[in-house]
Amino acid sequence: MELSFVSPLKLHSRYNRDQILVALGLHTFEKASSNREGVAVNKERNVEALFITLKKSEKEYSPTTLYDDYAINEYLFHWQSQNATSPESPKGQSYLRHGELDKTILLFVREQNEDGNTMSYVFLGDANFMQSSGSRLMNIEWELTEPMPAYLWKESRKLAVG
Repeated sequence: MELSFVSPLKLHSRYNRDQILVALGLHTFEKASSNREGVAVNKERNVEALFITLKKSEKEYSPTTLYDDYAINEYLFHWQSQNATSPESPKGQSYLRHGELDKTILLFVREQNEDGNTMSYVFLGDANFMQSSGSRLMNIEWELTEPMPAYLWKESRKLAVG
């Protein structure tokens, strides 16, 4: 996967959050990132990572973070922003205009939080904004440059259908 900066990330490989933050230049030997949110931004590299967990339960997530994230097909992914994000906000504008801002959006998806251990994320690659609806929780459709792996598409589709 070609990015605008040197990165060890390989498409469809699994990574834990710390490995991703190192690859994005947010964790260094001198300082660890305090990132615990569903997004991580490196402003110098103009890149944002979206951390997505498909299976969410009320036991593990608060009602305000039970985002409805799922694959529409192998190339399209429905993602909900953090609930304070509106299309007019700086964050919302950075999503809507990411192409003209030359900002790279990277998707990292995992099936669930744990599988006996903390589950790692699958790197789906970069994505481009397609459309959005809603406010203070934006529903955004991202188009992946490369199709997601079949097993992940199948798992995500099951969750979207119910």
